Amino acid sequence: MTNLSPLLHALVDALLWPVIAVLLILTCVIILELGVAIGERFSGIEKTKTLGADRLEHLARQRIGRVDIIARVSPILGLMGTLLPLGPGIAAMGNGDFATLASAITTAFDTTVLGLFVGVLAMLIGRYRRGAYDAALNDIETTNA
Repeated sequence: MTNLSPLLHALVDALLWPVIAVLLILTCVIILELGVAIGERFSGIEKTKTLGADRLEHLARQRIGRVDIIARVSPILGLMGTLLPLGPGIAAMGNGDFATLASAITTAFDTTVLGLFVGVLAMLIGRYRRGAYDAALNDIETTNA
């Protein structure tokens, strides 16, 4: 049986930058979603009531679904960004290269914090949207009844 360690290490090393890139993209997306949620708070949902219950429910599902995915994915990516640089960092420590270890640990903590921050914002936006859209749908049903 061949030794798969070099291949495995190469694959894991190749994952770090895509994980960081996706975390940065999700950070931008959640900031945009925060702006949309603020707009929803100040008359955005009231204006969408004119679309009718079906269209409003569809819009709510889309918007809530988007932030729910971000709330679940970003902490996972933060954890991946924590673990991925630690392997090479610990290996560098074994060679006496503490500068590489320090860099790896800094990257690990930064990605953890960013992943959790984005996840918390997404969770809060999702929680707000659930309540706001439920209230809007209840208002439509009460008006139509």
